[in-house]
Amino acid sequence: MVTAGIAWASVPTLPGPEATAAGGPATAISLRGNRNAMAHEAVKLHGRVSPGGTRRVVVEVGGRKLPAHTRADGTYKTRWRAPRSGVYPGRARVDDASVRSPSIRINAYRPAVASYYGPGLYGAGLACGGTLTPGKLGVAHKTLPCGARVTLRYRGRTVTVPVIDRGPYAGNREYDLTVATKAELGFPPMGTVLTTR
Repeated sequence: MVTAGIAWASVPTLPGPEATAAGGPATAISLRGNRNAMAHEAVKLHGRVSPGGTRRVVVEVGGRKLPAHTRADGTYKTRWRAPRSGVYPGRARVDDASVRSPSIRINAYRPAVASYYGPGLYGAGLACGGTLTPGKLGVAHKTLPCGARVTLRYRGRTVTVPVIDRGPYAGNREYDLTVATKAELGFPPMGTVLTTR
């Protein structure tokens, strides 16, 4: 299983005065967290409310509401566990207030065996329309809808590409990457890639 290179995403704190006294009206809230994680593993989320003071915060990720409380300095933290692979939007808000953070996106991955294709097939038609070329980004998959966006990760590199073709039809592989997708990821001829689908 490949888990190296998981990066942290940061959404900057909205402009607002730092706390000079606790208890003033909230003017800003930030949300930070691990942007890339494995499905079923805990994701640490944290942020700050300005000005500082003790407040109730609600972090919403993938439709789930996670309650949290700020410390005196306005910081808070919570954890969320991705129920399955997928892309989950996240946002924080101050409870009983209209102050909300900018959205973040959390990619939850699972491992999948993949290979690549292209040489010898350039100029051929794709099952989802169009023609295969050396620079074409995309993947072949047996059942995902044509055009479905798939985020793939390999050794710290991430790319989001559409399903453009059908396959692979040999071995136990789930995905065939185009040569351009393989190059973006630095992926070998065959191996395990992380996928959100």
